[in-house]
Amino acid sequence: MMTREVIQNEEARLNALRDLHLLDTPPSESFDRITRLASRLFQSPVSTISLTDRDRQWFKSRVGVDLAEIPRAEAPCTYAVQSADVFVVPDMMEDPRFRDSLLARAGIRFYAGAPLITRAGYGLGTLCIIDDKPRGLDKEERTVLADLAAMVMSQIELQNAFGSIDATSGHANENQLFEDIEDLGGRHPGAPLLAVLVEFASLAQVSNGQRVLGAAYAEAFVREATGRIRTLIGNSKRLYHVGQARCVVLDGPLAPKETLAGVHSWQETVDTIADGLRDPILCEGVPLAPEVVFGVYAFPAGEAAPRDVLRRLFNAAADARGSAAPVAAYDESQDLAHQRRFRLLNDIREALAGSDQLRLAYQPRIDMTTGRIVGVEALLRWHHPKIGDVGPAEFIPLVDDTAYSDLLTDWVLATGIAQRAAWRDMDPDCRLSINISAKNLQAPDFSSRLVQMLDQHGLSPTAIELELTEGGLLTRSPCTLAVMSALKQSGVAISIDDFGTGYSSLSYLQSLPIDLIKIDRSFITDLETCLHDQKLVRAVINMAHDLGYRVVAEGVETPGAFDLLQAWGCDEAQGYYIACPLSVDEMASWTVARRTLQRSA
Repeated sequence: MMTREVIQNEEARLNALRDLHLLDTPPSESFDRITRLASRLFQSPVSTISLTDRDRQWFKSRVGVDLAEIPRAEAPCTYAVQSADVFVVPDMMEDPRFRDSLLARAGIRFYAGAPLITRAGYGLGTLCIIDDKPRGLDKEERTVLADLAAMVMSQIELQNAFGSIDATSGHANENQLFEDIEDLGGRHPGAPLLAVLVEFASLAQVSNGQRVLGAAYAEAFVREATGRIRTLIGNSKRLYHVGQARCVVLDGPLAPKETLAGVHSWQETVDTIADGLRDPILCEGVPLAPEVVFGVYAFPAGEAAPRDVLRRLFNAAADARGSAAPVAAYDESQDLAHQRRFRLLNDIREALAGSDQLRLAYQPRIDMTTGRIVGVEALLRWHHPKIGDVGPAEFIPLVDDTAYSDLLTDWVLATGIAQRAAWRDMDPDCRLSINISAKNLQAPDFSSRLVQMLDQHGLSPTAIELELTEGGLLTRSPCTLAVMSALKQSGVAISIDDFGTGYSSLSYLQSLPIDLIKIDRSFITDLETCLHDQKLVRAVINMAHDLGYRVVAEGVETPGAFDLLQAWGCDEAQGYYIACPLSVDEMASWTVARRTLQRSA
């Protein structure tokens, strides 16, 4: 039997646990029977079925113990639920993780727990045995304990309506798909299998239909669409309803001539379904045309975890939907990119909580007339403990659409403001420039949080400049503009970053309470040789000056580009020709050297 991989996503795990409605339910003989059996087989005085909640271990069944729950922080089950293997602590008094725990203080010495893992890969808790004497478990005993844990999971799936039929469509659901893939892997290891995900409506189509036709529309649409697909694929293939407008067709084991390298098998399936869904589907008497895309994945039985099969199908269908193509096969490189993005998003929380992964680099800006330092941009850097350096262009867009966006911005603001306050010998007119998103401005307490940070370090609002991207402000709201106006009136400077990439209009610029425009580096890179960029940059400088804004050129890397910008009246420059992003110590040394150079000029 294939070992189930455990998903390391705490919030998703807790959601899976609560969806089963097991916590705080009365004792059940079906579970007690298994704990009694475990206690007898291992001759252990205590045996429990323990469910790992957010901050507690709750015992669904227990033998030899009166407690109904214990704090999670002190429980070995917290470690056991994170692994697919049996977790053993031979002697708790000898283990620094547990010697001061509630169990150890109660005289418990030995612990062994087998994780309870759902088919989707979420660890719910453990079946554990406990003894007041130190001991161990050999390989055979670990296997027996794991088998008993599998019996607990089977009972959970049966007793808690963790069923195999989707209530809306009446077809097999995701859980049955997982079970069937697992079963095929056991009975036909290595045999070619083919899975085709059919997404018969986009999210926008479903959402719009529900708005116009009501909730019953979606159910009628799903029933009609899946029923038609069931008829189209015949009896030799299996159908599973795995999402509101998604189903999976599973075919296999395939005949020897239908190797994994062949395409005629899935092409035939896709063509059959596509042809059958061309005609509109009647929903409550209204004809609706399906917007169909397909994701295809061929794989050897037993060599891919069921949840990975479904994830790869979702990715393939998303690639098809995103490229406007009707079908896309699973692409490992795309999948690895999706996994990397998910990992980064999952790990940013730890980075924010720690003190050594995130840091700021500082890149100075100078006045192009006087050469004086007039600004320093704080640039976020992330050194992931396993991946290495991750560029902000990769992880910041991921974070912007999550709850971590405000947390990350607060970290940058707090760190940057504290450093600006530490630079006491820097020109008081030199602003620290910090990048934020328009979404940050929608938080009702953003201004008060910023003012509090400035007050804490004795800084005036004039010490700070906030940069917002042009593209982000294209979807500005009245609330965003109001916050921007209030910040500007308080003395905080506001600039538009990456100007020229967001398709702004003149009227758009006039409506924004801003101080500066930063010309995007893409227009500066080839400035010396590209006449089109020269005309555009000169026009932007003149337009910005007419509107009363200062202009900053980003990405200035050559003396030729610097001289052109200076001749055209650009106010400030930033880029490697002036200085690369610097550490705190490097910034201090550069500032001293710059002042020395200016005095000697």
